Amino acid sequence: MSDATPTLAESLKEVVHYRDLLYMLTWRDIKARYKQSMMGFFWALLMPLLIVGAGVLVRIVFLMSSGNHINFLDLASIALKSLPWAFFVSAIKFATNSLVGNVNLVTKIYFPREVLPLAAVLASLFDTAIASSLIIILLVFGKVGVTIHLLWAPVILGLIILFTAALALFLSCANLFFRDVKYLVDILLTFGIFFTPVFYEARTMGKWAPLLLLNPLGSLLEALNTTIIRHQGPSLPWLAYAASCAILGLFAAWRIFDRAEASFAESI
Repeated sequence: MSDATPTLAESLKEVVHYRDLLYMLTWRDIKARYKQSMMGFFWALLMPLLIVGAGVLVRIVFLMSSGNHINFLDLASIALKSLPWAFFVSAIKFATNSLVGNVNLVTKIYFPREVLPLAAVLASLFDTAIASSLIIILLVFGKVGVTIHLLWAPVILGLIILFTAALALFLSCANLFFRDVKYLVDILLTFGIFFTPVFYEARTMGKWAPLLLLNPLGSLLEALNTTIIRHQGPSLPWLAYAASCAILGLFAAWRIFDRAEASFAESI
């Protein structure tokens, strides 16, 4: 292989060529999470349920202080946004350590190293697909309803996956060179939920709402809530902003990853 850094198109083509390896590593990660587990795939439901429970508790406290009561739309909103947040946290946590945790593969076998963090993202996506049954049940039995705005949902979900993949590539690479990155990631993921509109809607923060929406994930979660729960079209400027961050961020992260890949074996 040439020492020259491959173009993004060449890297993508190589990942596609190694798609069977991507599938095998993804399935390996999935099986490793549930191996010898009494609850099995029900663990995929646990984290979203815990987030929803915490969110409902926080929402009740907020509403009681203002003399209001929680309603079904509040509950549906928290549940809906908890699922992609749980996916994001799981994917970033596993992807950050994906290179360091696979020393033998990185140092002894040639393959596009992007496969490792991407496999972590796909494994977390599998968990999310299982947990999504909760949201479907909630929306169906809660009679949230369906409108034409629901067509935005696949686009928004796709952007969430792209944004997550971008951070996964960058953080996995950074953690290989600076091992304390994973500790910073743990801290940010722990407290990040309070600065991301998961338990609440950005509009409740009044003039501070734009600061929350500067977080691309926050903008995407708000867009998802607006289209599915509120039956309105998303804010196009904020959606365009989040899409730009996701797409350009993935391009930049991929380039950084490719440029650093030649030093992986000696730095790991």
